[in-house]
Amino acid sequence: MTILLAGDIGGTKTILCLVKAEPSESLKPIPLLTTLYEHSYASQAYCDLTPIVIEFLDSAEKSLGTKYIPEKACFGIAGPVVNNTCDLTNLSWFLDAKHLEQELNLSKVKLINDFAAIGYGVVGLTPEDLRILQAGEPDATAPIAVIGAGTGLGEGFVIPTAGAYYVFSTEGGHVDFAPRSELEFQLLSYVRELNNISRVSVERIVSGMGIAAIYQFMRDRNSSLETPEMAEVFKTWKQEMGKGEKTVDLGAEISKAAARDDYLCEQTMKLFVDAYGTEAGNMALKLLPYGGLYIAGGIAAKNLDLMEQGIFMKAFTSKGRISPLMEKVPVYIVLNPKVGLIGAALCAAQLV
Repeated sequence: MTILLAGDIGGTKTILCLVKAEPSESLKPIPLLTTLYEHSYASQAYCDLTPIVIEFLDSAEKSLGTKYIPEKACFGIAGPVVNNTCDLTNLSWFLDAKHLEQELNLSKVKLINDFAAIGYGVVGLTPEDLRILQAGEPDATAPIAVIGAGTGLGEGFVIPTAGAYYVFSTEGGHVDFAPRSELEFQLLSYVRELNNISRVSVERIVSGMGIAAIYQFMRDRNSSLETPEMAEVFKTWKQEMGKGEKTVDLGAEISKAAARDDYLCEQTMKLFVDAYGTEAGNMALKLLPYGGLYIAGGIAAKNLDLMEQGIFMKAFTSKGRISPLMEKVPVYIVLNPKVGLIGAALCAAQLV
């Protein structure tokens, strides 16, 4: 039995979890994880991660009535990790794994990007944590792909071996957006002019900001289709651009309105999902992830009905003469919002 500390570190909140890891009876190199104690903290209320961990371990001891001392830790962080250090994007923290080992008396600490944590996490999910879009023909020895649209577009892949899983992050979200229809060609030109840029990455279309950009494009093509409710939302969103405090998440509001049969928002979301499926398919072509392609990020899980209508999978499999290969790839939507925390724990369990 090994006691582990796992963390999901974000600009708004930090979630810590004390985990017991035991050898699994399955053939997969995944330990059996049992959560002993979990708590969430407001990141901005602390000057660093160390005092949060100290407070967390004290609280865990009081709650459990037993003092558990973690041996190893892994923290998934919303920011770039270089040489096991991270200068957080939305916090005035600089984290160094070596310093954390010394300050917290841990044998090993690893810092990983939050999307890499999701990569580790998908291999530890249960069937209840997933929605199957395509059963495919699973191969446990094949690569696993992970894609997730949220604030941006994350892409990564996992390579299974006999004794461990190795996760690799990529910058796939920054490849060029490749239009496939006249409407998408017009969207490409619109986004290029709107942002005064020479190229448009797929992340500018397949993400929360992409939903907002598509909606602007659609409303400017025919403003008479915009409802008074969405006109007010859009006006507020425009007024708050560039300000620190925001009351409107335009992408989220468009998604909600689409579910209420708002025509312009429906068309926006359908175009978004079509582009999402296309990019997921492009990623699958490069990796042939017969171990599964996992769709993470909050947008897919919050729009299950739309994701299951067939738009996504039609775009995913429409790859010309290679289409039969795409039909063999298992495709899942991740429903568990704590997949990153699970991944941090699994990563910690692999540390030597």
